[in-house]
Amino acid sequence: MMSDFERGRSASSQGSVRKSSRSNTSASRSSHASGTGRTGSSPRSSGTRGRTARGSSSSGYRSPQRSSSHHGRSSYGRSGYSGRRNHRRKNPLNGWWIGMISLVAVVAVVSVVFAVRGKHLEESETEITEETTSIPETELEKTVMVDNIVITGMSRDAAKAAILSEYPWSMTVKNGEEVYEVANLMETKVDALLDEIYTGEPREIYTLDTHGLEEAVKAQAEAVAELWDKTAKNGSISSFDEDANKFVFTGAENGLAVDQEKLIADISDALEKKEFDRVIPVVTEEVHPEFDEETAKEKYKTVSTFTTNSTANSKRNTNLKLACKAINGTVLQPGEEFSFNTVVGQRTEEKGYQAAAAYSNGEVVQEIGGGVCQVSTTLYNAVLRAGLKTTTRRSHTYEPSYVTPGMDATVSYGGPDYKFVNNSQAAVGIRASYSDQVVTVSIYAVPILEDGVKYTLKSTKIKDTDVPPPTYEEDLTLQPEVEKVKSEGSQGSYWETRLVITKDGEKVSDEVDHHTTYKGHAPVILRNTSGVVVAPENTEAETTETPIASEGAADGLATAPAEPVESSGTDNSSAPAATTGSGNRNESSRPENTTSPLRPAEPGTTAPSAPTAPSAPNPTQGNTPGGTTAPEVGPGYGGPGNPAEIVAPNPLGA
Repeated sequence: MMSDFERGRSASSQGSVRKSSRSNTSASRSSHASGTGRTGSSPRSSGTRGRTARGSSSSGYRSPQRSSSHHGRSSYGRSGYSGRRNHRRKNPLNGWWIGMISLVAVVAVVSVVFAVRGKHLEESETEITEETTSIPETELEKTVMVDNIVITGMSRDAAKAAILSEYPWSMTVKNGEEVYEVANLMETKVDALLDEIYTGEPREIYTLDTHGLEEAVKAQAEAVAELWDKTAKNGSISSFDEDANKFVFTGAENGLAVDQEKLIADISDALEKKEFDRVIPVVTEEVHPEFDEETAKEKYKTVSTFTTNSTANSKRNTNLKLACKAINGTVLQPGEEFSFNTVVGQRTEEKGYQAAAAYSNGEVVQEIGGGVCQVSTTLYNAVLRAGLKTTTRRSHTYEPSYVTPGMDATVSYGGPDYKFVNNSQAAVGIRASYSDQVVTVSIYAVPILEDGVKYTLKSTKIKDTDVPPPTYEEDLTLQPEVEKVKSEGSQGSYWETRLVITKDGEKVSDEVDHHTTYKGHAPVILRNTSGVVVAPENTEAETTETPIASEGAADGLATAPAEPVESSGTDNSSAPAATTGSGNRNESSRPENTTSPLRPAEPGTTAPSAPTAPSAPNPTQGNTPGGTTAPEVGPGYGGPGNPAEIVAPNPLGA
């Protein structure tokens, strides 16, 4: 027990300590005010600049609170706390701002924490969902057997490997020396069984089920049939004998067909017995053709014919002959496609093609092979009437004159092409000929359309379009400010073409097949802007108006007086100079005048005369034999429903 004397000493000692502490605090404030006590006495200092312990008294008393010293271990005494408290009392707003800043910081931190936690929860939920939908790879603890195969303690993958190793798959179908490997049909069944075992409460004993594979077995049988089936060939045409001028027939050939029903039964039996390594011999049956060679000769006939009229232009007609000869005798097997540009090839002088009038960028030029579009057009109409399928066709830029507009098929090597496919079940042949200014194309085949069914085209003009703006040409024979019409120009047109189907004369269908827009011809106006007047050499030629060439002229159809005609075989020395192309209209250029330019006349003299510009061909002359204008439709023209079609020679040569 402490005596009174000891209690007094203790109180005196504590009083000394408090007094010393207050002295130190006062000294600290004094040092702070004078700026000399920043090494450890300031309440804001951490003590890193001094070695004196912060808040220590002269008696060596240390506060139980600590702050960092120079070595990170300086004590924080009551004197320091008292100094800080006194300092805060002098600045009451500092505590309020610090509180507000702390509150904002806390709110921000809490927001970030919740955002991160929410994202983490979403990811966790996603992972949980994925884990619940996927098959766990846990090992089976319960005793489970699949066909005497114990999979207890195995993961799912290990169990699948164990089952498949017990039932290795090597089933094949054999056809002589050829072998077809049947797809592993049991792997999907094993997967389904393991899904049941590993996702639920498993039973102790399972049996590998081989049922429910009917569709998969059928698909395998079809694959085998596709591999080894051989289609029987009927007697049909196979080539063309030019010397005999007839198609050559080949005999019928038997085919083979896999017995798919038998194969399905054999595969199913192997599955049921779990003989997954069975080799199954395929069974095939002989398939006989529908008809032999002799019967084919009776079935084949000319199923369609179309004709168009040409002109007396011998050069153009030479081109027609060559193009007809190129496609004549062509044989297309079922599914094969015909290309006019591929079969005829490039129209060149080496092949005998000659320069005839053709369009290039709206200008009439002399082009090698001009006129062959009439052959492709005639072929197009014959193909359509036969019931064959046209795959590529394009109309001319301007209205044709040898066929009703909308029923044409333009071609140019390296450019537009005409194509059709043999969509019948037997080979088809093409007969094409030129004779007496008539182009004839026939299709020789086993009838494609039903008896009494006919296909024809019917074109109707819907409207005319405006005449294009005029173009101007210089004529030095004209007085200044005088203009003269060289050609009036023409309107364009818009046509609707329908496919008309009839049966036994009764209309079955009349649907729109396509629409076609043809350009008009721009008027050509002569004028003299040179300021020099040249006396005309031929006043009669001066008064002759040049007509507009029709699209027939694009193929050299319009009669050109400059070119020889078949009846006379003579050349006209007044032929206009023109550029000769290479068979491709895009390579043609506008005709150029080879006359040297004239010099201006001296004052008081008359300038030398100059020939007038050559006139363009007249489309109203020579479209039909005799120089009369051909009708749009009617006998001998080749339009839709033409009752006077020219029948091609008998393809059999009889």
